[in-house]
Amino acid sequence: MSLPNPAELISQMAADLNAHLAKRDISEPRFIGIRTGGVWVAQALLDALGSNAPLGTLDVSFYRDDFSQNGLHPQVRPSELPFEIEGQHLVLIDDVLMSGRTIRAALNELFDYGRPASVTLVCLLDLDAGELPIRPNVVGATLSLAAHERVKLSGPAPLQLELQDLAL
Repeated sequence: MSLPNPAELISQMAADLNAHLAKRDISEPRFIGIRTGGVWVAQALLDALGSNAPLGTLDVSFYRDDFSQNGLHPQVRPSELPFEIEGQHLVLIDDVLMSGRTIRAALNELFDYGRPASVTLVCLLDLDAGELPIRPNVVGATLSLAAHERVKLSGPAPLQLELQDLAL
């Protein structure tokens, strides 16, 4: 399987996001990337949009439902939200949507900061393997992988996708 070019996906996602926001009459959304890959995608997306809007970052480690099983990732950092959440239109950005558990954790964390007016979910890749009923509003590409395959995003610039075979 060949993976799509992230730069081409970002360009299309920028157009799709503009259309989505215009349709909902949202003019000044607040952008939030989920650490780490989501922050890279968010920055690339802001660049493609020609926007210098502030970028918030979320580290959802403490909000994950598998925290007690997996423990703490060694590179946990605090979330940084340089704007209010209450009443704002948010664009939440992640790199890869798999089970939906990271997005659920991100929403839980965001609601601890306040109640947003809306949340638009943007993902570079949707692996269509959802365990939870969570779907992106804007997606770069939807992929179906074998059980032994994973996709890894490296960045921040240039963004690159790599297919990993766990069976090897």
